[in-house]
Amino acid sequence: MNTLALDRATQPGTVEAARSVLRKHGRTFHLASRLLGPRHAERAAVLYGFCRHVDDLADESADARAAMAALDGVRRALGSGQAEDPWTAALLALQAETGMSSAPANHLLDGVQSDLSPVRLADEASLVRYAYQVAGTVGVMMCAVLDVRDPRAKPFAIDLGIAMQLTNIARDVGTDARMGRRYLPASWIGDVAAAKIAEPDAALQRDLRDATRRLLQLADRYYASGEAGLAFLPLRARLAILTAGRMYRAIGARIAAANYQTWDRRAVVGPAAKAGHATQALLALAFSPRLHRRKAVHDASLQHALQAPAATDE
Repeated sequence: MNTLALDRATQPGTVEAARSVLRKHGRTFHLASRLLGPRHAERAAVLYGFCRHVDDLADESADARAAMAALDGVRRALGSGQAEDPWTAALLALQAETGMSSAPANHLLDGVQSDLSPVRLADEASLVRYAYQVAGTVGVMMCAVLDVRDPRAKPFAIDLGIAMQLTNIARDVGTDARMGRRYLPASWIGDVAAAKIAEPDAALQRDLRDATRRLLQLADRYYASGEAGLAFLPLRARLAILTAGRMYRAIGARIAAANYQTWDRRAVVGPAAKAGHATQALLALAFSPRLHRRKAVHDASLQHALQAPAATDE
């Protein structure tokens, strides 16, 4: 019996709790996960549950110092291999079953902990590094979840995670500002306080539209790279990840249709549209040979902002 199976025997509710969290909070990923085989879908739900747990430790605490201490506790547990909370224990079991490195989870914690201080990113490189920390790392961990052993897959997985996080940032400009966070780089809009973004004047509205457009154009480069590496995934996983990526990319199209205004609204892709994108992904997989050829060469310039160890997570 493997380590993860032992964990399920002692904590039988953890996997079902992970599925519940995914259904409630990750509707796009839940729909995509239904395209995976049972083993990979279960692992993906556990990974999502851990990532959501880490996010909640930061976002749902009224005391930044207490949140930092809780996240430090997760980091120590990952280092020791012993955890009391079920989400961290489940990730440790997942690492044992899949051979997943602990590096991406620690980089994820770096990004989440950075949100506990006032966020005012300086430049595009800082933006890409943050997107790597909180989402590119998940792409690396998904490689292990999906039993992808070819190291050529990792840079593309990182890029798809970065693309999705850039979309999140574009969608949540106002929501983040009301939490004291400004992810739009100062080099794009000036060193503007988050409070001003929450209620922007006419001049700042123009800057926010331009920056959001630029953000989505940058995301498109990372989406294109992420799709180029899908051939390294198993076939069912290829369909699931392509579907998730297409659904997320559609959020950007909704933002563009609203003239890049997200400081007072949040773009949403409804169930019917998501179903349409899932169908389009299936057709693309059936009729696009490039999605099945393992010949893509990664554009290293997309990860110039990352240190070499971060880019590979070895």
